[in-house]
Amino acid sequence: MISKIVEDLAEALAGVHDGATVMIGGFGTAGQPVELIDALLAQGARDLTIVNNNAGNGTTGLAALLQARRVRKIICSFPRQTDSQVFDALFRAGDIELELVPQGNLAERIRAAGAGIGAFFTPTGFGTELAEGKETRHIDGRDYILEYPIHADFALIKAERADRWGNLVYRKTARNFGPIMATAARTTIASVREVVALGELDPEAIVTPGIFVQRVVRVAAPVALAA
Repeated sequence: MISKIVEDLAEALAGVHDGATVMIGGFGTAGQPVELIDALLAQGARDLTIVNNNAGNGTTGLAALLQARRVRKIICSFPRQTDSQVFDALFRAGDIELELVPQGNLAERIRAAGAGIGAFFTPTGFGTELAEGKETRHIDGRDYILEYPIHADFALIKAERADRWGNLVYRKTARNFGPIMATAARTTIASVREVVALGELDPEAIVTPGIFVQRVVRVAAPVALAA
């Protein structure tokens, strides 16, 4: 009997090793798997490369992980905002490496990893500092730069419901980066509000098939964040 349900958050984060590349879902706080991030903080892995759309808000969730000096590098599209004080301080001090990626390129690089694409040409970023050192090509009257996929050792994502096979249904905007990150990581770990019996999820509503998910942990009372 296949069951990807794990007992608790600590079991869900087992095996995350020092130096791992970890994708974290969420668009700002919407869909951020804050309980899994807190569990990663408790788990103790360090020297991490984090892939996320943002670089943390306030002092909780991803920002807390940064503040604990567990992150060596962050790959994101929107590192600075009004409450990104933790990242700002670390970056100004030279204590964290940043790879800035335009948001569409970030999403496509993650998607490309999951789809098995070796690289792709995109016009976004051409002629800017973000294109420095990258291969370029002129195609059909337009200039492009070559971008490579982003793979990860682990993906931490949040969904609304799952069954024991790991099929996932998301809630509204919490869907954002989760589906593509699930396909781009060797081990995808999903926190969900509810686990239902096989057959209860509407097949038409399943966004991430269970083949892309290795562990599911139920968080009955998730931290309230914007959705």
